Amino acid sequence: MTDTGATTTALSATDVRERIERGQANIMPSDTGRSFWRILQANLFTLFNLIVGGSFALLLVLGYWQDALFGFFVIANVVIGVAQEFRAKLTLSRLAVLNAPRARVLRLDEAGAENLHGIRVAEVVLDDVLVLSAGDQVTADAVVLEAKGLEVDESMLTGEADAIDAHVDRELLSGSTIVGGSGLARVIRVGADSYAARITAEAKQFSLVASELRSGIASIIKWITILLLPVGAIVVNGQMQAVGGWEVAIASGAWREAAVASAASLIAMIPQGLVFMTSVALAVGAVKLARHEVLVQELAAVEGLARVDMLCLDKTGTLTEGRLVLDSVDEVALGSAVAPPAGWDAALGHFAADRDANATAKALGERFAAVASLELRAAVPFSSARKWSAAEFRDPRATGSWVLGAPDIVLRGASAAGSHGAEIDAVLDRTRELAASGLRTLVLAHSADELPETEPARAHLPARLEPAAVLTFREKVRDDAAETLGYFREQGVSIRVISGDDPRTVAAVAREAGVDHVGDGFDARDLPADEAGLDEVMRREHVFGRVTPEQKKAMVLSLQRLGHTVAMSGDGVNDALALKHADMGIAMGSGAPATRAVARLVLLDGQFSRLPRIGAEGRQVIANVERLAKLFLSKTTYAILFAVVFGALLWPFPFLPRQLSIVDGLTIGLPALVLALLPNIQRYRPGFLRRAARFCIPSGLIVGGTLISVVAYAYLGGAESAVVQTTAVITLTLTALWVLVILSRPFTLVTSLVVVAAYLGLPVLLFIPVVTDFLQLGAPPLELVLVAVGASLIGSVVLEVTHRLVSRQNAQGSGDDSIDEAAAPDVGRAARPE
Repeated sequence: MTDTGATTTALSATDVRERIERGQANIMPSDTGRSFWRILQANLFTLFNLIVGGSFALLLVLGYWQDALFGFFVIANVVIGVAQEFRAKLTLSRLAVLNAPRARVLRLDEAGAENLHGIRVAEVVLDDVLVLSAGDQVTADAVVLEAKGLEVDESMLTGEADAIDAHVDRELLSGSTIVGGSGLARVIRVGADSYAARITAEAKQFSLVASELRSGIASIIKWITILLLPVGAIVVNGQMQAVGGWEVAIASGAWREAAVASAASLIAMIPQGLVFMTSVALAVGAVKLARHEVLVQELAAVEGLARVDMLCLDKTGTLTEGRLVLDSVDEVALGSAVAPPAGWDAALGHFAADRDANATAKALGERFAAVASLELRAAVPFSSARKWSAAEFRDPRATGSWVLGAPDIVLRGASAAGSHGAEIDAVLDRTRELAASGLRTLVLAHSADELPETEPARAHLPARLEPAAVLTFREKVRDDAAETLGYFREQGVSIRVISGDDPRTVAAVAREAGVDHVGDGFDARDLPADEAGLDEVMRREHVFGRVTPEQKKAMVLSLQRLGHTVAMSGDGVNDALALKHADMGIAMGSGAPATRAVARLVLLDGQFSRLPRIGAEGRQVIANVERLAKLFLSKTTYAILFAVVFGALLWPFPFLPRQLSIVDGLTIGLPALVLALLPNIQRYRPGFLRRAARFCIPSGLIVGGTLISVVAYAYLGGAESAVVQTTAVITLTLTALWVLVILSRPFTLVTSLVVVAAYLGLPVLLFIPVVTDFLQLGAPPLELVLVAVGASLIGSVVLEVTHRLVSRQNAQGSGDDSIDEAAAPDVGRAARPE
């Protein structure tokens, strides 16, 4: 039956041209925020890069390229930063709700006749008449003009699982899909004004994932940058005075050596490799996750899930597989009958096998597909408006007519019309109880009457219907959902299920998946509008239904206000805004393109059980980078101490840049390549920067104090510059290597080999002529060698004692300020659900 509304007059070529000139075409905005030039500016033109890059350029200009090895890290850090941000920008630029390649519209030809045209989506204009049929995507917001059984699926936009009857004058949202019937609709909003554009406009805005590692390292860089200016002034003045003062240095050319020494002092303060090694650790984690079908869209997202303490899940496609399964079949026998009317199972087999069957009817096929088929005489197809379908067969095994549909509709009036009224009322009560528990409930009813001969008469239910079977369906919960949620529960992560579906259905799914404190589900239509009221509901409730896209976003923001680090997982366009604002957005590979584009992580195979693996990988990266931070920042601490002391005392800086680069390579750089990638079983706790500071400040002061003492002894003894530098190299290498020993525990074969190799590297520096000549090392007398070794031994003992005292204080302090190593078995369990 056709539902016809207002006139369907199409647009002429002149009408279309006028609308295009007025900017009323369906062109989607593509702005994502920062341009490539602004991204490059933000990463390149910083005070930090100015100082480091200036030192690099100065050494190259002066011809000391051997001392400019640190420049590699400056270039690498800029390239990595630009690449990460630009990749995120490109991903957002591909964000789209509309994925239909073409649209079909009615347009008037020169003779005034309406013709069907296939055009690009961007060529649709305001007031165009869209021609819609099953399988089409609605390409612009429109209002229905004519409908012939038109049904629309808005689940990806609103979360509503059931198809909706699209009657005349009903508004259709761009991005929804036609799943049944056909019709015409007039476009009422296009381009930036359409629903598809509005829901993605905010999601398209550029932002970087929240990262404690990145923000912590950025804080370190900021403070070092602030210190570089005053300390740099002390260093430059000290080195110029050390070669005879400014006038003498400029006149004699000694300023060149002073410049090299100043550069060495300043560069030593900078943890050049920390940003680089952090990016390497994250990149390796991303590659490992890719092997497990997890796409990492931004490197910092690798660590994200390890920090999460609140996991918000959409129902359909996340907790469930997105399909219905038959839950139970209860046969109904009325009066003295001992079984339903003959042929009831064959009738269900027919409904399941019907090529136009909806998702609910198709779920019958698992049980009834093999039942003997029946020859069809007449049928009434399912309609979401009627909420039932019917069939009649030419077969004595199943006489009469059969109706499958919603119990309240199919059995409406049956109790009053028949002789089994009380029994039918009891069946209806039972179906309402089942529906209230969250199960989708249908009834198969039988009538001895045949279906009417004419199609209009078949729009009405047959008379004398009596129930033959009550059928319940449930959404298929993922097999790994309960175990995966159990893992997160053991880790102290709270769960919230947020869906656009009926709260009772959402609660039933959550209950089956093992979510705690489910209750009946909270209807989001009752959510308070004020933030305080919303925060209270989010603190109390765990399962929500009938949630709109804007409400999902508001709920994520509310949980963040309550102090949680929030991850949001979903697959529909209605999840996009929530994923955008969550600390960690996770999309299913089968989800909407817009949702995949805005997410930080995409589970390509849609396996929910990948999440524990992601958490374990993030823990490993965080723990390893924390260890690297302690290593690099210990060096920064003692380098600042060197710069201030030698600059204030007007002593020549006891290292060339190349010497410091090699010592850094032995004590930090090469070991860091291994330490960054080692398995690590520590549980994450916030505050890595505080823990790093507690370790590196005392460690750096001890290493620095040891070196300054030895260098002072050498200078006061009248040692030559090359001898002092060699003595400094020995002292710094031996003392700093004990910091590596501490951070390499607990020792494994790999970490033991790394430490041994680092110690063996010192004789290579001292006794191989090619290396010695390149580093410009001298031959110190035995006395200075013994002083250097003895001081290093004392410094190592002091480091060990200090480390044990600090560790004991951390263990006695707050649990949030330490990494709980007792959690080791949990990470081992992380891979199990796969």
